[in-house]
Amino acid sequence: MARKMVDCRDVPSDIGCTLTLTGDEDEVVEAATQHAVAVHGHTDDAALRDMIRSGLRDAQPATAPGAFVQLIEFPTDQLEQFDAAVEDWMRDIGPDRTARWFVLGADRDRPGMHVEVVEFPSYEDAMTNSKHPATAAIAERMTALAGGEVTFRNLDVVRCQMP
Repeated sequence: MARKMVDCRDVPSDIGCTLTLTGDEDEVVEAATQHAVAVHGHTDDAALRDMIRSGLRDAQPATAPGAFVQLIEFPTDQLEQFDAAVEDWMRDIGPDRTARWFVLGADRDRPGMHVEVVEFPSYEDAMTNSKHPATAAIAERMTALAGGEVTFRNLDVVRCQMP
């Protein structure tokens, strides 16, 4: 049975909740119900549980063949501003976000150099993300924060090994 997930970012809220729950269907419905009651002020009833269950989707693996990964390499000494830009982008793009995850690393051998790895379900999803106005805005901010050349590597995932 496929793992299920529910993501608060898919439902507009006044508090901008970003919680994502993943697990077996019944576990996710139970945990999401408790969260909806405790954090969002909903009433625990059949209608709420039905709404949550109808919003469940299959959880995706961390990555899989057919996915698309972008590596973005850039120099910066302004990581706090970088983090603020990412938070703004996540808020502004909301449920239109097609990037599933990202990792930011600092290069141990080249101080001040960073690499961000961003995963999308497909190349097409990455291009949809790139065309979004929120992505154009963060790209402009990132270029200004970079202290030099920004390079991109575009990779189709061919194989992955999970432990």
